[in-house]
Amino acid sequence: MQDERALKYRAAADLGLTEKLLAVGWAGLSAQETGRIGGRISALKRQRGKEQ
Repeated sequence: MQDERALKYRAAADLGLTEKLLAVGWAGLSAQETGRIGGRISALKRQRGKEQ
């Protein structure tokens, strides 16, 4: 679970959403932003699978 949380924060950072996330929290992000984070998490997981 800790790994999933770290992946979530990394995806947000990759998309430049860290400042907004710290200011408003996860609930304050728009649906579009959370969708972009979800897509980035999927890409990171695919990339991780190819590296193994």
